[in-house]
This record gives sequence, structure tokens and C-alpha cells, in this order.
Amino acid sequence: MTIDPIELELLRNLFEAAAEEMGITLQRVAFSANIKERRDFSCALFDPSGELLAQAAHIPVHLGSMPASVRAVLGRLGALEEGDAAIANDPFAGGTHLPDITIVSPVFHDGVVVGYAANRAHHADVGGVSPGSMTLSRHIDEEGIRIEPALLYRRGVRDEQLLGRILDTVRTPDERLGDLDAQLAANHVGAMALGRMISRHGAQRVRRYGQALLDYAQAFMATTVAAIPDGEYRFEDAMDDDGTGHGPVAIRATVRIAGDRATVDLRESADQVAGCINCPQAVARSAVYYCFACLLDAGVPLNGGCFRNIEVLTRPGSVVDAQYPAAVVAGNTETSQRIVDVVLGALAQALPGRIPAASCGTMNSVALGGEGWTYYETIGGGSGAGPDYDGASCVQCHMTNTLNTPAEALELQYPLRVRQFERAAETGGSGMHRGGDGIIRQIEALAECEGTLLADRRKSHAYGLAGGGQSAIGQDSIRRAATGRDDYFQSGKVRFSLRRGDQLTVRSPGGGGWGNSR
Repeated sequence: MTIDPIELELLRNLFEAAAEEMGITLQRVAFSANIKERRDFSCALFDPSGELLAQAAHIPVHLGSMPASVRAVLGRLGALEEGDAAIANDPFAGGTHLPDITIVSPVFHDGVVVGYAANRAHHADVGGVSPGSMTLSRHIDEEGIRIEPALLYRRGVRDEQLLGRILDTVRTPDERLGDLDAQLAANHVGAMALGRMISRHGAQRVRRYGQALLDYAQAFMATTVAAIPDGEYRFEDAMDDDGTGHGPVAIRATVRIAGDRATVDLRESADQVAGCINCPQAVARSAVYYCFACLLDAGVPLNGGCFRNIEVLTRPGSVVDAQYPAAVVAGNTETSQRIVDVVLGALAQALPGRIPAASCGTMNSVALGGEGWTYYETIGGGSGAGPDYDGASCVQCHMTNTLNTPAEALELQYPLRVRQFERAAETGGSGMHRGGDGIIRQIEALAECEGTLLADRRKSHAYGLAGGGQSAIGQDSIRRAATGRDDYFQSGKVRFSLRRGDQLTVRSPGGGGWGNSR
């Protein structure tokens, strides 16, 4: 079959529109503020073999790793039947961390599987030792319920025992059920969209053009990699600590370019640690893929074909290839950011005029919860400056792409009050182009609650490039209502309690500067 470039672009836009339509459905139908307000979710379509066909512009750390979850589902459960819906969140089977639950639904046409609709959403609580399930943990079982690939629906019939086990574990079962139903609705919308494409263009033609899109994206990435000078480029950075007092924890990358192929070797990174910053292999791969995707021209389709020419090497049992029963909840949010820092740092040696300085390097995850409620969000920071631009202030950087929770929504739904939300002035690095500034976010508790902060760059600085200055570090504290004094955290990874009137303040770091100071 001859590939018509105009029809290829048409089908490409239809695939991507279907994924976007899934995301709109999930956002509107979901119960939790984390999904409907912060949009902490991702949606995608896959071909019958489980290769990523199209994704919406959602969360990089989800979308680069979701193909591993789809492969794990198909490998563990075999061919899915009509009416089936699989569920999984196991970090050791393609998952990221336990709050990210993935739903995979097969799409059938005339009794034959023509693809899969899948989405991943961050649930505000999945159990574990602390509300919000962003735990200061040492074992995966302390982080919540771990769901190995299983069928939530079999031929249209829900597994009430599995659902009951999930809802019995979490602190907010009604909200979790609502969000799971929203995920199922999103997959249904994706399946309907794919069905309309097949009805109009035919199953064989849609399948053929889907494969052509994968090849098309591969050609773009091959050209992009070939433009990088051949050679070996090394860079290393570190996590401040692992949450148990051990640190710094080294993250090392060696990028090898040979023609149109790239190999990223992370095997020299530190061993798996006791704390919760261990990173599943799927997340490490996702971070690497993201770095190379940033080199592509705007408009290139991001699908499974993009990453065929990129090999990622990890060492099982290292901090970037966690093995059971490692604690991993912050590996997804924090260590993924540092992998981006070291891969971009290595690429900066090969492409000094294209790569920006390091961004804030942390997602600043805050989880709070009390009787009958749990709240979670990530707080942005400053992005790194580049060769011809200043860094952006107060934005979500790199592996996260969520929004903040609006003060109105937060105060309506939770016993919390936003006291301060502003730019943390002068936290970006100096230089010819300044790094972006971080954020100050202060939240007052209106009821007693437990909380967890999982953050980094509280001891280390985001690096500058080409003579640019490093960022300021982040700083966090609690102002106690009873004494009026500030208690400053010694680490970015801490569990705490708030009484009524106590105020939690998070000051996130900025990004590094680029070039000698002006």
C-alpha cells in the first residue's frame, strides 16, 4: 500500500485527537482535585502489538513509561477479550509509583483487536503509612496497595473482589471509585474514536498508517541523533539524600553517539538505597526518552517509533533500576528529575549551543490528610536559562506537566487555606541569561492533619552552564500557631504533623543561569 503523506497527516491528527478527547473526558468526569484540577494524568492509544501510537500532551514521566505497563499487562494476562479492562500500578511491572494507576482496555472491530486505549492517573491516596501515599518509606508495601496486572473487568463484568480489596485499602474509597470510573470512561471514549476512524478508513488502512507513523517518527529521531557529533559524553549529579539520612546519592550518565543511534548508560549510578528515591527502570527510560524528545523539531509525532534508535542501559539493583522490595514513591517524582539533569548535562557537551542549564530538579511533592480527606500536589520551580533566553519562573519543569491546585478549589474541598503563593525572588542562577525563580507556597491547616514533603535540591544547587551561576536551594518550614516560631526542615524529605492554625511554607528552588553574568 502506497503511503499518501496528506492522509498520513490526517490519520496522525485523528490518533492524537482521540488521545486528547480521552484526557478531556477523564478531567471532566474525575472526582479528585488532583485529576480534575491539576490534571495529573495521561492518555494514549496503542497498536495491537502494544506499541505507542499517539499520546496527548500530558505527563512526560507517565507517557514514556506507560508502554512498559501495557507490555506487562499483555505479557501477564495474554490477549484481552472484548469487555475486558486491565488495571495495574506495580512499579516492577512497568509502573511508576503506586498512586499512578493504569487502566488498559482493548479495542475490537469485527471481533478482532485493533488497538488498546490506556490511561494513567495519579490517585490522591492508595493506602500506605501516611495520607496521600507519598510516604517516607523503606519498603514498597509501606507505600500502599500494589496491583500487579489484573482484570478489573472480564467480558464486561466487574471483579468485585479486586475492587473491594482496593477500596478497603485506601482512605478515601468514594473518591477512588469515582476516579477509577472516570478512567474507564476515558478509555471508552478512546475506543469509540478509534472505531470511528476504522469505520471511515478501514481497519487495514488504519493499521498500515499507524505503522507508517511509527516509522515516520523514527526517521525524525534518527536524523536528530545523527546531527549530534559522534563521541562519548559523561555527566554526573546527585540526589541530596534518600529520606533516611543517607546521601548524597550519585546519578551518572554516559551518552554515546554513533551515527543515528544513541546509547545512554546509567549503570554507574549508585546502588539501590534504603529510602524511597529508588527509580523503576520504566521511569529511568522515560526520563532519557524525554531528553531526546526535547531535541526534536516542533510538530514531530511523539510515539513509540521515536525511541527505537535510543538504547538505555541500567544495572538491576541500582537506584535507577529498582528491584523488589525497594521503596520507589519519590523515584518517580525526584530521581527522574535528576536523570534528566545528568542526561542533558552530558548532551550539553555535544550541543553547547542548544541545551539549557538545569531546572529546579524537583517536583516538591506535598501530601496532607486527615479524617476523611487526602490532598496531594506538586509545586513548580524555576526552569534553567538557555543560550538566548532567561529561564521561566514558577513553572512545572521537565518530567511533570501538571497545574497547581487553584486556591479556590483547594479551600472548597479541604480544610486548608492558601496564605501565600508567589514568586521566590532571586532564587534563579545569575548569568547572561538568568535562571527562572522558584515558588513560595504557604498553606494553613484548618484542622489537624498529617503531612509528607518529598523534595530535593535542599542541599545541592541546580547547575548553570557556560559560566552561568547555580540556583539557590529550596527551603521549607512550619510556623507553629502555638508558639509563632518557624521550624525549618533539615531535609527535603520529611513527615510532619500540623495542628489547626499551623502554616506549612515550601520555597522551591530556581533554575541555573546560562553564560557569564551581564
